[in-house]
Amino acid sequence: MRVFYEWFFTALWFAYIVYWQIAAANVKATQRVELVGSRITRSILFLIAIALFFLPHIPMPWLYRHFLPEGLASFWSGAVITLAGLLFSVWARVHLGTNWSRSVTIKQNHELITSGPYALVRHPIYTGLLTGFLGSAIATTEYRGLVAFALVFISLWYKLRLEEKWMRAQFGETYISYSRRVAGLVPFLL
Repeated sequence: MRVFYEWFFTALWFAYIVYWQIAAANVKATQRVELVGSRITRSILFLIAIALFFLPHIPMPWLYRHFLPEGLASFWSGAVITLAGLLFSVWARVHLGTNWSRSVTIKQNHELITSGPYALVRHPIYTGLLTGFLGSAIATTEYRGLVAFALVFISLWYKLRLEEKWMRAQFGETYISYSRRVAGLVPFLL
């Protein structure tokens, strides 16, 4: 059983990343893409966050202090939250279809999607990813999980702000009206 607990999150995140790579193959051609430096900065923040979760020892002991009690309750609560978040982002990715991209882009024949998970939040993939990282942080019960969550939040917040700017420019009043009706990341709040 110990092996299960040690490998559950690794397997879950690995399956998620494999799905994401496969799904990335069928998208529309890009018309406009964000600058390389922006993408690299975001990638570095994500890699640091992943390292915080999966490297066995980082020489900063405070990262391994607990902000929650260790145990099955934390593990399973975190597992359920992580799985729910990742499934929500997969639903959003499927619903977005060929309009999806890794970077902030405008696609050829770009469509504004406002149904499905996009009726709940404007950036459901980010909501799902953040929920997944939060669940993983709860399961680890250590500060390294909270630091990883914060790094991912910063990265996605920057990306969200750029996307919002581009969507307003691309779709004008239609997007502005949509953004008044639908929260960015947390339904009815943020």
